[in-house]
Amino acid sequence: MSNEKQPEFVTMTATANIEAAGDEKQLPRFRMVAYTGGLMRIAGFPRPVVVDLAGLEIPNQNLPIRLDHERRQGVGHTQRVAVENGALVAEGLISRDTSWARDVAKSGVNGFPWQASIGAAVTKADFVPAGGTVQVNGQTFTGPVHVVRRAILKEISFVDSGADTNTSARIAAQDKEQEEMTDKEVTNVEKTENEETHADTTRDESGQTTQQDSGQTSQQDVPSGTDVQAAAVEGTEALTAADQVADMRAKAAAEQQRIAVVRKVCGDDYPDIAARAITEGWDETKVELEVLRASRPKAPAAHVPDNSVDGTILEAACMLTAGLSDVEKLHDEKTLDVASKRFRGGIGLQELLLEAAWANGYTGRNFRNSREVLRYAFAPNIQAAFSTVDIGGILSNVSNKFLLEGFFSVERVWRNICTVRNVSDFKTVTSYRLVGADQYQPVAPGGELKHGTLGEESYTNKADTYGLLLSIDRRDIINDDLGAITTVPRKLGRGSGLKINDVFWAIFLNNSAFFKTANKNYISGADTALSIDGLTKAEVKFMDQVDPDGKPIGIMPSVVLVPTALSAIGTQLFKSLEIRDTTASTKYPIANPHQGKFRVEVSRYLSNSQYTGNSDKAWYLLADPSDLPVIEVAFLNGQESPTIESAEADFNVLGVQMRGYHDFGVALQDPKGGVKAKGEA
Repeated sequence: MSNEKQPEFVTMTATANIEAAGDEKQLPRFRMVAYTGGLMRIAGFPRPVVVDLAGLEIPNQNLPIRLDHERRQGVGHTQRVAVENGALVAEGLISRDTSWARDVAKSGVNGFPWQASIGAAVTKADFVPAGGTVQVNGQTFTGPVHVVRRAILKEISFVDSGADTNTSARIAAQDKEQEEMTDKEVTNVEKTENEETHADTTRDESGQTTQQDSGQTSQQDVPSGTDVQAAAVEGTEALTAADQVADMRAKAAAEQQRIAVVRKVCGDDYPDIAARAITEGWDETKVELEVLRASRPKAPAAHVPDNSVDGTILEAACMLTAGLSDVEKLHDEKTLDVASKRFRGGIGLQELLLEAAWANGYTGRNFRNSREVLRYAFAPNIQAAFSTVDIGGILSNVSNKFLLEGFFSVERVWRNICTVRNVSDFKTVTSYRLVGADQYQPVAPGGELKHGTLGEESYTNKADTYGLLLSIDRRDIINDDLGAITTVPRKLGRGSGLKINDVFWAIFLNNSAFFKTANKNYISGADTALSIDGLTKAEVKFMDQVDPDGKPIGIMPSVVLVPTALSAIGTQLFKSLEIRDTTASTKYPIANPHQGKFRVEVSRYLSNSQYTGNSDKAWYLLADPSDLPVIEVAFLNGQESPTIESAEADFNVLGVQMRGYHDFGVALQDPKGGVKAKGEA
């Protein structure tokens, strides 16, 4: 996750479908699904955004409803806001007595497709880079993507453009609209609009209120017993209360007349133009012009699909041809659709190289000059003006998916019994254990803490590089075998997995100087065979270990590591409640005190004759590697899987080379982290 600067306010916009319904005697109601938890494009964020609904704070069930996020354009309020079934739902009333509120309700009746926009203050946001994945709102998203982890819901607005097309909103409006208002109703509307316009006020020392509107300043004093009284400020003539009311009424009447003209010109045929004209304040001339344009005959739309090829489409075509199972998670639907239509039946290796070469300036029309095709495909700087495709990157991305399949196809027991260290270079690194003065000491009255010391017990490790180079030769290219770019990476991945096993188990099994009587971590004899008694003996040996001060180490064993020959008895000891002896001298069932106590790990390497120290009877009781590891694996820069790279082959080889390499190191660590049982006399 990136810590890059994020915008402090996010506006989530969603499609709204408005329909008329309701009771004439009630205020218009609305219900909207404002956000469905998916990706959005939001101003201020360079990448798509997903808002984590689990982190969206709803501070109040009564939130303001506005038009276009303008404070002065009040519409109503919510009565209920909640997250339901992974979506943000809001319900409420169009309760404001303003022209904007009437516009929203009436335009919805006329069929205008209002949309909902939700404003929230961002308090925490993360960035997932390209290739990374994140789980949000029960969905999986692939980077690059911004994740708004925490935000505070501030308001909801009606707007005319949206981002989340899966959402909806409905307004239940009155079926009958009053075209005329009484003087009292006009006064209420005008008074509300006046309050909305003059929202920011301050009082001076005389008790007067200073209001700002369009760059002019006026002062009003409102004594008891009067409605409105204006005073002169900075040479501006004072208006009487009656003059103000008359002016407001005139403006309201003019607005009503304008709206009536708009509706007359648009009629029932152009509700969308009518809604836009009312919202944006068009005059009669502009409305007539827009209606004229909309009424002209339209030529049939020519839908020409964009089948242009770029690196992403070529990569998707390769993965589709190779049959990758989760390709839908790596590419969007449009890319996969173009790739499947452009390369029906799959893309061949020659076709892939030719497409890359053409994108990079190659002018030939076939693969006859294969050397030249490869030169252009792998050298995009030959014609910089044409360079759009990096064939090396495509091959590496495609190959990496199959590299990991090969890497994870081999045994990985080593990963369950070791601790992992991240190193930044190939130098030897040293670890120390706190011994001797590692216990907390009483703090003196002055508050001074005593220092612990690093003892002489230290353990080292270092990373080395292991790698292999394989080639897709001229025969694969001539045979047009795209399978070569899946088979070779699988081999490289499997080779890396086998190598790390080889290095790990060679070091672990060559442990005669590590597990020994002097270290008090080794038991032998016929009674050390894996059984209830043998496991009990190993447990006692482990628990009796002490640190250099002679005090218990305080670590509990948790893993039983066994060869394949002991897999069955190991599983039995872990799962069975009792162990029955069915020999000739049959005994009663014996309760298993170790049931569910120690996790069993089985490795075929323990008894393999190619490794020094192998045995099909010896087994190990180990601590959890996160508590006290007996062995450690170091990875350069924390890269636990191998890396694959592609390039054109050397001059003396016609083909494509792929190399895989892995930087890691293995070393035994603390003998007190385990006990070895010989399992025999």
